Amino acid sequence: MTACLWSCDPANEKIEEQNAIKYPGDLSFSYIPQSWDEGLPLGNGEIGALIWEKDGNLRFSLDHVGLWDLRPMDNLNGEEWTYQWVKQQWEEDEYHKVQELFDHPYDRSPAPSKIPGAALEFDLQDLGKVKNVRLELAEAVGEIEWESGMRLKTFVHAEKNTGFFQFQGIDEGVIPQLIVPNYVSENSSAAEDPVTGQDLRRLGYDKGEVVRTDSTLTYVQRGWGGFSYQVAVKWRYEEGLLTGVWSISTHDDKGDAKADAQEGMEKALKLDYDNNYASHVDWWKDFWSRSSISIPDQVLEKQWYLEQYKFGAAARADGPPISLQAVWTADNGKLPPWKGDYHHDLNTQLSYWPAYSADHLDLEYGFTNWLWVYKDTFKDYTKNYFGVEGLNVPGVTTLTGDPMGGWIQYSFGPTVSGWLAQHFYWHWKYSMDEEYLKTRAYPWFKEVAIFFDQIAEKGPDGKRKLPISSSPEFHDNSREAWFGETTNFDLSIIRFVYSKAAELALALGEKEDAAHWETLLNEWPEFALDPASGFMVAPEEAYESSHRHFSHLMAIHPLSLVNWSDGPEAQELMLNTINNLKKQGSSAWVGYSFSWLASLQARILHGDGAAETLSIFANNFCLPNSFHVNGDQSGQGYSNFTYRPFTLEGNFAFAAGLQEMLLQSHEGFIRLFPAIPQAWEEASFDGFLAQGAFKISAKKRSPTKYTASVLAREGGKLKIINPFEAEVSVDGELVAQGQYYEKMMEKGEKLNLEFIKQ
Repeated sequence: MTACLWSCDPANEKIEEQNAIKYPGDLSFSYIPQSWDEGLPLGNGEIGALIWEKDGNLRFSLDHVGLWDLRPMDNLNGEEWTYQWVKQQWEEDEYHKVQELFDHPYDRSPAPSKIPGAALEFDLQDLGKVKNVRLELAEAVGEIEWESGMRLKTFVHAEKNTGFFQFQGIDEGVIPQLIVPNYVSENSSAAEDPVTGQDLRRLGYDKGEVVRTDSTLTYVQRGWGGFSYQVAVKWRYEEGLLTGVWSISTHDDKGDAKADAQEGMEKALKLDYDNNYASHVDWWKDFWSRSSISIPDQVLEKQWYLEQYKFGAAARADGPPISLQAVWTADNGKLPPWKGDYHHDLNTQLSYWPAYSADHLDLEYGFTNWLWVYKDTFKDYTKNYFGVEGLNVPGVTTLTGDPMGGWIQYSFGPTVSGWLAQHFYWHWKYSMDEEYLKTRAYPWFKEVAIFFDQIAEKGPDGKRKLPISSSPEFHDNSREAWFGETTNFDLSIIRFVYSKAAELALALGEKEDAAHWETLLNEWPEFALDPASGFMVAPEEAYESSHRHFSHLMAIHPLSLVNWSDGPEAQELMLNTINNLKKQGSSAWVGYSFSWLASLQARILHGDGAAETLSIFANNFCLPNSFHVNGDQSGQGYSNFTYRPFTLEGNFAFAAGLQEMLLQSHEGFIRLFPAIPQAWEEASFDGFLAQGAFKISAKKRSPTKYTASVLAREGGKLKIINPFEAEVSVDGELVAQGQYYEKMMEKGEKLNLEFIKQ
């Protein structure tokens, strides 16, 4: 007999509902979403599905992370494709040549690009009114219940290349239909908008073949250069129960299958659904056991759990990084916004911000591992475009790390690898994994530092500088987007790389290396500052108008080169900078700007401001399913952008901002609840990770009492600042205002602390 995804006994169903774990982020609707970008998102970092309704049919939009058209950009191989040639055109006021050769082809060409997979549809028009639609985060399961009594339960297995669906109380005549993308080349559109998406027909594929049997569907689509993919579906019907599985496999130009869809599907069906469901749920139980929060703001709390869920659905240690839409490629007959690619001038970086303190280093590992796998590709790019040794990374890449072009100030920016280096640094600081430090983190930093050394030139003041510099995305892709002096964006990354390269070298006992990096660091200038407005964009340009990308203040966050604990001068600089950011207004901001601002406000210990900023993001820049869509959807005027291209970095930066409010450890010590609103008389977090590999749970029990438990995963000095503006007693030890509680801890040692305001 076919097993049920839920108990088939109604009495047992009630027991299961009573025992089920519920999270504040669970989604519940009285309707099935009506567009792909509002669908219920399911995924496992490799495959994904969006559950929604199209033209009266229930639709599963199916995706695979490896669905890519990898044809190369023909314009990126000529003799003009060099950093020095670009500089020459800029100096000679012939920059239109650069735009025509390198910027415009990205907009005009349909590929390289992420591509959609297919869709399953079920004709359910005769089933009557929907009663409830749910996404349960605890088990990563989508459910739909109709008033007729029919029910659907569906999930993407957390560890297998397989999705599952089961309908209870359904007619035998309701069977899946496979809807394939319109790749056919006739009547191709001339659309050239990378934001709204180009027509799929411009890819020029031959029509794929769908083969149907009584209980299976198989679709094979051939793409560019020998690439193909297969979608396979199988189902069975028994006693009012329709159960099925689906899978997607990709095949490269050598004919090798990355994972065979039919084989995966057959394996799944050999096991009963209970076993598949149980192993899926076990993975998510482990995921949710890592960290949690409890705060009095229900909007922020719900959004945080939704962001954690999406991270768990989009990231894996053995997969590529989270792209713009991850495993939820647009299902609208077009290519995804910005081709669904990997933008390393902000998007991939922000997407992994919350992984560290939320203790998901295992999933974050996929990001730096992918960078490491394609290091040789990046080194070739560095040699070909910049003409030097060392390591840089294209700011916009394909699945396999190749450059795609676009606005070249950022897609070929000179400091991309330096910002990416921060994720190697963070992985080490939060894990204290000595092997990772030795074989991944320091080698990456060393190669980037060599690149900066070789690309730099001396300015009139004797200080080092970049030949030309930019600050994403000031002045967009115009000639004015290049600066003759090094911008604060580029300079902050360069200073970060040299200072941390020295730190990592010392940790490995490489004293000569450390001294060398310190020497090079001192050859670069200090930041360009304005007495009133703080951090400038560049030495001759202050921040004087609203802008979506806060690249000019990277030194504050995320790079932590200027910190609140540095003293009154640093605090004044931080306050002036952030106040000026607010003064210029949010008219040119997008959703991620608000998420990023919350982290900045948390760094100046402004809890009320950070909470307000995150509320604006959650209420105005997200769809009902929590997807961040860049533009203001509320009509409240928070931004002049009102469009809705879906990307994920704003979602994950939101989670990071809330985590910054609850715990900070970037200054060499730990702050408990550093930036929570005064009205939050109680708040807690469990299982957060601090730099130094300290696992911490803490609770604000009242305005005068905090408790915390600490586990030292690797051992070392625990250093926590007094969280109150008064003397505090820590387990009987008095700690003055602004002073620290310190203790050397052994690996595996646990400690319980109580902070009581005197």
